[in-house]
Amino acid sequence: MILRKIHIFLLIFIITVGVSAQPKTNISGTIEWDTMRLNSTVTLDLASAGLRLPSGRTQGESLLNEGFINLIKPSLLELQVDSSTTVADLIERGDFNLYEIEALALRANSVAPALSHDMRQISSNHSISLVNLSTALLRHDRPSPVMRILNPVSTAQYTGILIIASDSLPMHGMRSSAFPVPCLFPKIWDSEMNLIYDRNMLESRDTTMVRYSTLENIFQSNPSGLSAELRETVGERPLRVFARGVFGITPTDLIIERSDALLILSSDENRRLLSQGKVAFILNDSVLRYEFNE
Repeated sequence: MILRKIHIFLLIFIITVGVSAQPKTNISGTIEWDTMRLNSTVTLDLASAGLRLPSGRTQGESLLNEGFINLIKPSLLELQVDSSTTVADLIERGDFNLYEIEALALRANSVAPALSHDMRQISSNHSISLVNLSTALLRHDRPSPVMRILNPVSTAQYTGILIIASDSLPMHGMRSSAFPVPCLFPKIWDSEMNLIYDRNMLESRDTTMVRYSTLENIFQSNPSGLSAELRETVGERPLRVFARGVFGITPTDLIIERSDALLILSSDENRRLLSQGKVAFILNDSVLRYEFNE
């Protein structure tokens, strides 16, 4: 574990050292798991680049774009892929590469650069879709089958699966609890530790495994009680269950009761909800968004 952290540190250092001698450029932003976006603002100090307006604006914008590509990489590398892996880990073991990270950054939605009021700085805003990263990391050609059971129980036909995990939960195999945290590919286990859901069950690479949302979005003033964004994922009549525990080196995976898992696994229609990614996790507000700056 210590050796892996050293490798990750060196990887990020190699990326950032190349821009340390460059003009003064910094980045700040927010990773928003509820919208699946990484939003950032990059700022260039014009004087540090030896630029004067108006002649230096075009060169300033070029430096700004170059700075964005370099400065956004550490935040992308630190993203949690699953309970035991970050993007940096994938690159370290050769399952992903920095060229793919750069390609993802180049696909960001960007706003035209703007000058500060004192005309000393120029900045630009960028937004990267984490859905695009998820798509790039899904490599299976055909989905794995969802578990079938020998003795199915009577179950309704649901439009989605909604797992509520907004409180601190017991960590499986440990005498402690933690708030579940988001990642690109969380798993669902039942209380007997059978694997109910993982990334390989998805039918489409363009579908995210899970939509993350907050508790307030299941208490809206409409018949379903769900926000419009949640209804797009789990429909009007989702199966609502409470997570009973959390699992993983990083606590990303949810554990549900075996009886709730049987309601999902007992019909073709409900099993298909997993393969189609019609799943939402309700997590604590504090873990869904976090800020970064360099």
